[in-house]
Amino acid sequence: MLKNLKPKEVFHFFEELTRIPRGSGNEKQASDYLVGFAKERKLEVFQDKTLNVIIRKPGTAGYEASAAVILQGHMDMVCEKAKGVRHDFTKDPLTLKVEGDTLRAVGTTLGADNGIAVAYGLAILDSTDLPHPPLELLVTTSEETGMDGAHALKTDHLKGTTLLNIDAEEEGVLFVSCAGGVNLLCDFATRWEKAAGGTLLIKVSGLKGGHSGLEIIQQRANAIKLLGRLLDGARAGGRFRIAELSGGSKSNAIPRDAEATIAADAPVLVRIKAIVKLLAKDLESEFAKADPDIKIEVAAGTKVAHQLSGTTTEQLIDFLAVAPNGVQSMSRELEGLVESSLNLGVLEQTGDAIRLTVSVRSCVESIREDLARRIESLAGLVNAKCARAGAYPAWRYEADSSIRDLCQSVYRKVAGKAPQIKAIHAGLECGLLKEKLPHTDMISFGPNLFSVHTPDEHLSISSVANTWAFLTSILAHLK
Repeated sequence: MLKNLKPKEVFHFFEELTRIPRGSGNEKQASDYLVGFAKERKLEVFQDKTLNVIIRKPGTAGYEASAAVILQGHMDMVCEKAKGVRHDFTKDPLTLKVEGDTLRAVGTTLGADNGIAVAYGLAILDSTDLPHPPLELLVTTSEETGMDGAHALKTDHLKGTTLLNIDAEEEGVLFVSCAGGVNLLCDFATRWEKAAGGTLLIKVSGLKGGHSGLEIIQQRANAIKLLGRLLDGARAGGRFRIAELSGGSKSNAIPRDAEATIAADAPVLVRIKAIVKLLAKDLESEFAKADPDIKIEVAAGTKVAHQLSGTTTEQLIDFLAVAPNGVQSMSRELEGLVESSLNLGVLEQTGDAIRLTVSVRSCVESIREDLARRIESLAGLVNAKCARAGAYPAWRYEADSSIRDLCQSVYRKVAGKAPQIKAIHAGLECGLLKEKLPHTDMISFGPNLFSVHTPDEHLSISSVANTWAFLTSILAHLK
């Protein structure tokens, strides 16, 4: 499928990866594939209990004594698919489609975040004519769901003094700092009772969604937050109970859809239906530019056996209505950088339990802690319990960096213009890796990727080639 794309070697390995299931937590096959790749080429390889893989290759002629360089990315991908698409991420290969300069998967995420980094690494390790210092390809697991692989990583087999993280998504941008974050798991106290009356289904869909770090600055609608506003407004129609609800699928993705089934007497449902329709017009107007395809529906729901008690319903709606979401502050040091944000990521009902996962990000640790405490305090007010999970540190900017200086120089030679130096609001594994490898000089870059964490994810083919030229030139200069 991709054999005519250049660089041929990179797209060969990327296509190989698209045939392997590698959703977060399901990386065994991908990890074993990397081990097999190394053994076939008689390269030194290490696989740990978390399925992280390190492959080592000696330097080429003239580079044998050079300091080792770590190439780093993660093997897992976010598994999202469009409504109506039949695809099993645990076994089905992705269906690829080339459209001019664009590569995408049909109806699903592409997994270029971060399969393209792995493909670059494998192409370099497989090469026989590219000059480079001793290399250590580090491929981690479960980055998308809490950086579990990086957390568990032991650095005994890593000797590199320079690390090239290839998990960024803007060509020509060198990232030198990233946000830290933590997930808050809010479990609501629930009391269920026998359902009474009829039902209404309130549904939010058609939103763009996107990466909750990269796209949060776009001020796109959050389906869970909109559902909370609709339920809050519906209270003006009379007493009702929540019977079912759900929204979002990944804590690090802005929710594209959410829905709730409510139960009440027929006259109340009639009034609520009218209220929701009016509110829908307001919300569609508010987000006309950021989310032009927003769709809010209200219709008769299916029969339910149980409903939440009045107290539980009120507490849940109070939380959704009041909980902060989106950009919370902008950096005063770097123009255009989001300093802190919140994302109401996943609302799920499992049996009798209801949980909301909130993603908190900030490049300032004290602000991240303040935002986490706000959510925890709010949870306490509505009798919910809040636990922390998947915390990762920020990667702080370093005034002196040899690799940053070299990358700027090389980029000018390769691209004919200066690169941009930026911090990123998304979380990169560099923060955790810097804690484990404090004396390693790090930088992050990558080709142009778009709409990651959504079924519209795609990448620029020409940008992959440009970044390949940049990457191989960096390695040639690290003698």
